[in-house]
Amino acid sequence: MSPASPSYVLKLLCPDRMGIVAGVSGFLAEQDCNIVESSHFGDENTEKFFMRAVFVSGNGTPILEHLQAAFAAIGNCFKIDWAMHSQSTTQRVMILVSKIDHYLNDLLYRYRTGKIAMEIPAVVSNHPDLKPLADFHGIPFHHLPVTADTKPEQEAKLMNLVEETGTELLVLARYMQILTDDFCSKLSGRIINIHHSFLPSFKGAKPYHQAPDKGVKLIGATAHYVTPSLDEGPIIEQDTVRVSHVHTAEQMVTLGSNVENIVLARAVSYHLEHRVLLNGSKTVVFA
Repeated sequence: MSPASPSYVLKLLCPDRMGIVAGVSGFLAEQDCNIVESSHFGDENTEKFFMRAVFVSGNGTPILEHLQAAFAAIGNCFKIDWAMHSQSTTQRVMILVSKIDHYLNDLLYRYRTGKIAMEIPAVVSNHPDLKPLADFHGIPFHHLPVTADTKPEQEAKLMNLVEETGTELLVLARYMQILTDDFCSKLSGRIINIHHSFLPSFKGAKPYHQAPDKGVKLIGATAHYVTPSLDEGPIIEQDTVRVSHVHTAEQMVTLGSNVENIVLARAVSYHLEHRVLLNGSKTVVFA
């Protein structure tokens, strides 16, 4: 194995039974592949098995398409739902925003500096306000205004844009619109949202201004996949920061914004690195 050897990631889930790890590792050894990272988990409640393995190819390893075709026999044997990807392939991520800029600014900075490996084919917004920020980073900006009457038309344009750009993941970076059930279902497992962890205790647009009156000691953020059930999709990542009686609402906004940026960036990275597997209404994350 040389440092330049192609590297791949395999993630899978299947009914839990004896021999899965042996079957997978044995297959990779037969294909002259060397496992460099491996994580697995058996869920006793759902009786499902989850695994993620990173491996590098050797001189005798076939190309990815042939490797995938050969693994199908293992997949059929264990009834595996699996995917195998090259780690050199960069996924295409579309970012949806409204007027608040700190999420977009943070993601674009991480993109520009290579801290998150992704391509961004478009920034889409129902307002024109953040176009200068997208322009600064050289990202195409699409203004798709929406009203109650034009929502179906706007979502159709958004879906067309997703398909035309080959977008693999949508990130709602404080996109202040509720996506329809049909749109969410079509892109199941491909939309990530971020929100403050005050839900459902503090609903509305200004949760941080409600928190001091209740003597909150922790504030935080939650990143999750989007489903038709509003803000109830499978959680990918969460974090918190401690506050006290000395913090004003404005200070909580600042602290909350910082942790929200971090949580969203982690969630996007975990997804792009194929570290997240859906387990019903929750996730298994091999972070």
